[in-house]
Amino acid sequence: MLGSEVIAMRTGSEPTTARSPLRLRLWLSLWGTAWALFGLVAFALNGRPGWAAACGVVLLLTVVDLCVVTYRMRQGAHFQPGRDVPPYEPDRGDGRPRRPPR
Repeated sequence: MLGSEVIAMRTGSEPTTARSPLRLRLWLSLWGTAWALFGLVAFALNGRPGWAAACGVVLLLTVVDLCVVTYRMRQGAHFQPGRDVPPYEPDRGDGRPRRPPR
C-alpha cells in the first residue's frame, strides 16, 4: 500500500445513516413503464414495428424490475450491526487472515 492511499475506517454509524435505493428504483421503474407503454402504443399505431418491439422489450424489463423491487421491499429490513459492534480495520488486500490483538 502506498503512503498516499487512505482507506476510510468504518465509523459504526452506517446502519443508522444507510438509505435503501429501492424506493427510488420503484419510482424510476414506474416512470419507465409508463413511457415504454406509451411508446409501444404510439409506435404500433404509427406502423413502426421495430420501434414498437424495442419499447416492448423496455416495457418487459421495467415490469421485471418492478417485480424484483416490490419483492425486496416486502422482505423488510435485513440485519444490520448495532452500536455495540465496534468498527473494524479495513482489509489491506494482502490475503493474510486477521488475528485479533492480544
